[in-house]
Order: sequence, then C-alpha cells, then structure tokens
Amino acid sequence: MEIKPIGERVLIKPVKAEERTKGGIYIPESAKEEKKEGEVVAVGKHKDGKDIELKPGDKIIYGGYSSDEIEVEGKKYIVLDFKDVLAKIE
Repeated sequence: MEIKPIGERVLIKPVKAEERTKGGIYIPESAKEEKKEGEVVAVGKHKDGKDIELKPGDKIIYGGYSSDEIEVEGKKYIVLDFKDVLAKIE
C-alpha cells in the first residue's frame, strides 16, 4: 500500500528510542524521552504546487504537537505538517 500525504504534510517512520545507554544500562519505558527523529517515507506538495524540499529516505528532526500517528500493515507512521520539520540530518 502506498500513502501519499496531501498538502504541506510529510509521512515519516519514527526512529525507535534506545533501550540501553552506551554503557549498557537498561532504560525503563517510564524514563525514556521520545526521540523526535524520523525517516521520511513520503511528502506532499506546497500550496503553489512546488515540491517540498524533502525526499523519501531523508532523516529529519521534528517538533510540534499536531502530528497524527497511524498504523499501516503493522508499521507505525507519523503524518506531520511540513512547518513542524525543524531540520534535515545529513
């Protein structure tokens, strides 16, 4: 199944938070901070019809509170507004 965001939205696959520290200490679920990183899966278009400056496979850092989580074929994705993308990781 292919999902194509409509408008100025980006579909991402969130990066899973680390289960252990670099020193090998286990981090319980209650102490984990949600990482705001993800991998772009699909992008919509700007209002004027131009392409958004991201492409599938790009790693991003995002913020905001208006994202929507969806599950497709057992995989979790997030749909967020392009304005909530803070940076591209290169």
